[in-house]
Amino acid sequence: MPTHDNAPALRAATLCLLNEERTKRGLKALIAHPQLEKAAQNYSQAMVRQGFFDHVSPSGSTLLSRVRRGTRYLKGARRYSLGENIAWGTSSYATPGETVRGWMESSGHRANILNRRFKDIGIGVVPGAPEDGQGMPAATYTTKLGHRSPG
Repeated sequence: MPTHDNAPALRAATLCLLNEERTKRGLKALIAHPQLEKAAQNYSQAMVRQGFFDHVSPSGSTLLSRVRRGTRYLKGARRYSLGENIAWGTSSYATPGETVRGWMESSGHRANILNRRFKDIGIGVVPGAPEDGQGMPAATYTTKLGHRSPG
């Protein structure tokens, strides 16, 4: 179950499961990128702290604005692609395995995971739910997927 102490292990497990889905379809594995991880972690924290679950925050921030404002990932990029997956769950649905399974059962999330343009990933996992978790252990996940071509 997700806790503040095991977040690195949860990120590693999530990356392993996502790369398993990619490599069994002949795609290259995603590489963890610290700038995207920072943006993903910050967004998971914001959703839990502010109690919302959406790709657009209550303040109006979007995937692009969060990556531009909070990281140097796009600095010097001539071209780029970005994608984002979010999820939250309680009890056994808060685990990396159930989160990745849920994403793979959703066409939009699956398309991001299997997009061959994406090379980099940042994964943010925070204990807690953006909505009422009815007292059960919960976790909120964000992935930021990206590709950039130097300028």
